[in-house]
Amino acid sequence: MHPTIADLRKDYTLEDLTETEVDPNPFIQFKQWFEQALAAQLPEPNAMTIATATPDGKPSARMVLLKDFDERGFVFFTNYNSRKGQELAENPQAALVFWWAELERQVRIIGHVEQVSAAESDKYFYSRPENSRLGAWASRQSEAIANREVLEQNLQQLQHQYENQEIPRPSHWGGLRVIPTEIEFWQGRPSRLHDRLLYTRLDTQTWKIQRLSP
Repeated sequence: MHPTIADLRKDYTLEDLTETEVDPNPFIQFKQWFEQALAAQLPEPNAMTIATATPDGKPSARMVLLKDFDERGFVFFTNYNSRKGQELAENPQAALVFWWAELERQVRIIGHVEQVSAAESDKYFYSRPENSRLGAWASRQSEAIANREVLEQNLQQLQHQYENQEIPRPSHWGGLRVIPTEIEFWQGRPSRLHDRLLYTRLDTQTWKIQRLSP
């Protein structure tokens, strides 16, 4: 007999997370955890959920890929005309979630969102494979289309148009940076008494660390 959804559970036992062992800088702490996720060879450790909302509060969420991070924030790239792009233009607040199941870890980030510079967008765009660059032109992200053939025909036309030519970055495509005001590190623990440490930004260089009840 197969278990029901309600019967699915796992006890988390790998690690703990204490105030004395974390770095006072959440970006350094994130870097340590991210490097451990890389070392563990997790599938797409840079995959993250980003949640956005319309000005009247209607939410939406989807998976995207983190492409850069430093003390300025967390960067991903997208079509600015997509649903998330339009929502962030009107309501520039977002939440990110990383879930590294094999390490029994989660990171939650909340912050303000801004476009990265054109130079940063260009640098990443021209590092992408040719068909990925063409894909940024071929897809009007989030718009309804008749069928998949529309995309494939668009790509074929663009391959012919830009044969032996440099593919320019579309003005509607580029990077967005989530500038965090809160970063929470979650480590699974036995009996659902998980460790949760929340960093809250006080100023440009100072963060407060609090333990949250699971």
